[in-house]
Amino acid sequence: MDTYQDGFTEKHEKMTTTPVEKLVLRLAVPTVLTMLISALYNMTDTFFVGSLGTSATAGVGVAFPLMTVIQAVGFFFGQGSGNRVARELGAMKTESASKAAVTGFILCLAVGTIISAAGLAVIDDMAVFLGATPTVLPYARGYLFYILLGVPWMTASLMLSNLLRFQGGAFYAMIGMTTGGLLNVVLDPIFIFVLKMGVQGAALATMISQFVSFCLLLAGCSRGGNIRLKLKHFTPNRSTLREIARGGTPSLFRQLIASIAVICINNLSGNYGDAAIAAMSIVSRVTLIANSVLFGVGQGFQPVCGFNYGAKLYGRVKRGFWFCVKLFTVLMALATVVAWIWAPEIISVFRKDDAEVIAIGSLALRLQFATSILMGWVIINSMMLQTMGKSISASTIALARQGLFLLPILFILTRSFGLLGIQISQPIADVASFILSIPFNIRAMREMKS
Repeated sequence: MDTYQDGFTEKHEKMTTTPVEKLVLRLAVPTVLTMLISALYNMTDTFFVGSLGTSATAGVGVAFPLMTVIQAVGFFFGQGSGNRVARELGAMKTESASKAAVTGFILCLAVGTIISAAGLAVIDDMAVFLGATPTVLPYARGYLFYILLGVPWMTASLMLSNLLRFQGGAFYAMIGMTTGGLLNVVLDPIFIFVLKMGVQGAALATMISQFVSFCLLLAGCSRGGNIRLKLKHFTPNRSTLREIARGGTPSLFRQLIASIAVICINNLSGNYGDAAIAAMSIVSRVTLIANSVLFGVGQGFQPVCGFNYGAKLYGRVKRGFWFCVKLFTVLMALATVVAWIWAPEIISVFRKDDAEVIAIGSLALRLQFATSILMGWVIINSMMLQTMGKSISASTIALARQGLFLLPILFILTRSFGLLGIQISQPIADVASFILSIPFNIRAMREMKS
């Protein structure tokens, strides 16, 4: 038996016999770090650009939906192929798993290249569509240019990170993403201040850092019993494409709807000035940190769920689910206390000399966290159903929070309450999505029991 097969057999035994709680935590720690590093890219740019003025901060904020679209594509192909890979590896079907992995990777690169070319062709129109006002447009344009150039390897990096994670190789994903994130922290001040590139320097630093991550993640695919990406396994047939779509659609919906929601918030906030855009942009990035922890733990659970669901060990799947729910509840309760007590201080880290930004952002941040304790339940349900291959149920939950509920609530309340309507829309949508997810969970648990 070759080294790869030895590594796979050892991994399969670990994923199906190690105590579930211990296994979830072991996989969640590097995954949480990976998610936090992904969030750090945006946080770092916002932090350093904040010293350039409110309009510059808003310019980076306007570009945030594009970053969400990039993440959506990477997660669609990474989780779409990754969910299939985890189930196939759990059933000991390594060749089928390899075909799903390689096909997802090649298609992700191709789609990223198309987005890059199309975006560069209409960059000014894109900036306005994303919510740039006339004063914000020059900053948004400069930031978008370099980000669009790097879209192919940005999407591919996220795809590879997810693919490694679903195989139980979260450590290799962490190394790749962490190295890029730390490099971004170093390059940002050099390009922005030393080379005097301003907002464009922040985007260039991100582009270079993401390329380094891509190279390291690609190298990680040849280590630790992970699937080697061989071009001969590229099989874009109907069966493989259907499985990728089933596994990736919930993630695609989740990210695209989040992007649309941010675009709507940016455009509506623009009616109240650049300070409102900057404040809501900062809140989006701060909440991204909390969400990164939730999604990181959830993604630590997904390979456990996939392997054991594929091996028909349903008791381990349910046990892992309830462990994550309890852990999420504790983590978000702590985060809520921090947000309510120190909201002004948190916002002022990014824009300390603008009282209006701090006031708007502090209230929005507190309201966002008022219902955050419910989100762990929503996220882990969507992820469990997604990994089990129940695409419609998972997609419905993924769409609910920022699509089915947030968008209509946002426009209704803004018309009645102005800026306050924007700030209170998200917590109301959170409660509604929590209620919606309950019957989906009951049905899934009953199916596994029977």
